[in-house]
Amino acid sequence: MAKAGENSFEDEIMESDIELEGEVVEPDNDPLQKMGDPSVEVSEEMRDKAQLYKKKGVDALSEGKLDEAVEHLTEAILLNPTSAILYAARAGVFVKMKKPNAAILDAEAALQINPDSAKGYKSRGMAKAMLGKWEDAAHDLHLAAKLDFDEEISSELKKVEPNVHKIEEHKKRYERLRKERDMKKADLERQRRHAEEVSAASAVLKPGDVITIHSSNQLEEIFTAASKLSKLVILYFTATWCGPCRFMGPVYKSLSEQHRNVIFLKLDIDQQSNIARRWNVSSVPTFSCVINGKEIDKVVGADKTGLERKIAEHGSRKQ
Repeated sequence: MAKAGENSFEDEIMESDIELEGEVVEPDNDPLQKMGDPSVEVSEEMRDKAQLYKKKGVDALSEGKLDEAVEHLTEAILLNPTSAILYAARAGVFVKMKKPNAAILDAEAALQINPDSAKGYKSRGMAKAMLGKWEDAAHDLHLAAKLDFDEEISSELKKVEPNVHKIEEHKKRYERLRKERDMKKADLERQRRHAEEVSAASAVLKPGDVITIHSSNQLEEIFTAASKLSKLVILYFTATWCGPCRFMGPVYKSLSEQHRNVIFLKLDIDQQSNIARRWNVSSVPTFSCVINGKEIDKVVGADKTGLERKIAEHGSRKQ
């Protein structure tokens, strides 16, 4: 039995082996066979001699004398290195000798001379199958069958194609698992980033306390943090000279302690006049209800009951 696809995926996906049918041989590492010199000018006499050696090689092959067949076909190739048929014939002998690398070398030489060499594709396909390169083997054998179909090609494809199908299904399965893994990783990364953002936002906000605003940048930072946590913000515009504000100050502090899910801010309109103008504050105390940096409601005046009602109304609102 042959195995394929070992350890090709990373991380937590451990790819299992595929149980494949068919014999796989060890690659042959013999010295390279003699190849012809393509620059040689081949005379008619050389062609004729090459044909004689080819015949001797075919005869030796028919008698099962494979080494002798290789010797004769090598002589033929050296005499006529422009013949794809000779290379393809020797490739076929190497296939029978179970020397796939030698067969592939000859098959590719044949195909370089004649890209439509059916025997070249056939021999290379059979050699690739011997090495367990099932998909490459199927590709070459199908090309050979289109060019010159024979029963040997059909028989070889019947051995090769089931393995190709198993490999394709195996790849699809692990590609699906890999995509699922990547989606989970991406989701975990999003959760991690969100947790970091929440942590950073929480560090800016002070639940249960009243935050005094000293600058526009500070105000924007708090609005951004509150938006990330889907929090209602109450922006209290006050002034030191305002009598109603002095009355509402302790009330506002008490509300901040009662409603820890709401962010309570305080801003002196004299110290932060630019911010007060941007928010169109015309009198104090003014309490703006802010969600996602936008005013959605407000209470003007020392209206304790009205402020409590707006906090109750908007504090539980889904953002």
